[in-house]
Amino acid sequence: MVFISSIKEDTSITELIDRIARNIPIAKEKIKGYVHETPLVSMATLSDIVGKQIYLKLENLQKTGAYKARGATYKIRKLVEKGGIKGVVAASSGNHAQAVAYAAKVNNLPAIIVMPETASATKVQATRSYGAEVILHGTIYDEAYRKALEIAREKDYEFIHPFDDPDVIAGQGTIGLEILGKLPDVKEVLVPIGGGGLISGIAIALKKYNPSIKVIGVQPREAASMKYLLEGKLSEYIPHLSIADGVVVKKPGNITSRIVAELVDDIIVVDEEDISRAVFFLLERGKIIAEGAGALTVAALLSKSYIPEDEPIVAVISGGNIDPTLLSRIIVHELAKDGRLVVIRGVVDDRPGVLHDIIEVLAQYRLNIVDIKHDRVSPHLLPTKASLELIFEASAPGLVDKALDELRRRGYWFKKRSF
Repeated sequence: MVFISSIKEDTSITELIDRIARNIPIAKEKIKGYVHETPLVSMATLSDIVGKQIYLKLENLQKTGAYKARGATYKIRKLVEKGGIKGVVAASSGNHAQAVAYAAKVNNLPAIIVMPETASATKVQATRSYGAEVILHGTIYDEAYRKALEIAREKDYEFIHPFDDPDVIAGQGTIGLEILGKLPDVKEVLVPIGGGGLISGIAIALKKYNPSIKVIGVQPREAASMKYLLEGKLSEYIPHLSIADGVVVKKPGNITSRIVAELVDDIIVVDEEDISRAVFFLLERGKIIAEGAGALTVAALLSKSYIPEDEPIVAVISGGNIDPTLLSRIIVHELAKDGRLVVIRGVVDDRPGVLHDIIEVLAQYRLNIVDIKHDRVSPHLLPTKASLELIFEASAPGLVDKALDELRRRGYWFKKRSF
C-alpha cells in the first residue's frame, strides 16, 4: 500500500487546486480534537520596526511543536476511515517524523519512522516518545527515504509523504482557514518554504477566498530549492547546511511546485545571519521559541529582504523544535554581535594585585564577569607575564570602550576578541 499520488501529470493545475480547495474545510473538521487551532497574535515591536501591522501565526504551539501534525493527521484519518490500513511509514529527520508518529498513535496504528543516522538524539527520542519504531539508516535523507519505501513495500504499510501529497497539502491548508477566521481582511501572508506543502495549502485556502491576498514564500539562501526550480536553475542548486534545517530539501515536490508556480506571488531568500537574528528577536522580544525554519518569515521582515506594501500582514511561525544546543549558540552569537557579551584578551605583569585591579575597573563600569582564563605557563609568555581572557556581560556597548580606556590608563592593554 505504498503511497502513489493520485494526481496525474496531465491533470490541469486548476483541477488540482480545486480538488485540494474542496478538501481543506473537510480536513479542518477531521483534524479537530487532534490538533490545536493555534494563536494568531499581533506583535507590536515587529509592527513598529516594519511600519505595518504584523500578526504571527504560532504553529510552534501546535501538537508536536510544528504545523506538520495537521497534514499527517488528516492523511492518516482518511486512510483509517477508508479501511484496510495496516500501518504507516515515513522518512524524516525532524518534524514530519514526530507528526506521523503522533498521528499514528492517536489513530491506534503502528508507525515506522526511518531517520538518517545523523538525526539529532533529541528528535529521535521525541519521535520514539509517540510510540513509533525508529530505524536509523543512511547519512542523508535520500537514503532514509529509499529505505522507508522498501519497508512500506515489505510490510504493506502506507508511506506518508512529507509534502507532495494532496491530502497532506489540504491538512496544512487549514492554517489558511484559521487565519481567515481571525483576520478576514488580511492582505499579505509570509510562509516558509521547504518542499512546498505548507505554502501550497495556505495559498489555496487564501486565494480561493480572495485572490488579491499576496502569498510570499521565504527560503534560506543556502537552501532555496523552490526558487531555483521555478527559475529553471535546479541543476545549479547545491543545498548547504542552514540554521533553518527543517526546510533544506534536495528537490521540492512535483505537485507543490506546480501550485507554488501558479499561486505564490514571490519567493524571498534570507541569509543565515538574518535567520539567527530572527530566532533571537522572537525569543527576546516576543518570548516565542522558533526553530530556524519557523523564523524565516520574521527574518525576511527584520532584514528588509521583503518590504510589505499593505497591511495587515501575517507571518507564519511554522515550528519551534530547535535543538537546545543550537539555540544556546544563537543566543551567545547574537549577544556578542550586540556588544552585550564581550571577550577581551591581554598580557599583564604576573604580580599580586593585577587581577584585582582589572576586576575593579570592570565593576566600575557595571560589567558582569562570566568567565576568567588566567594563563601563566604558555611557552610564548615571558616568565614575568600572564595572559588574561575575560568574558563579561555589558548592559550597554559604550561601557566596554570606556572600561578599556580606563584599563589602558592604568597600563593594561586589552583587545576585544570574537567568540
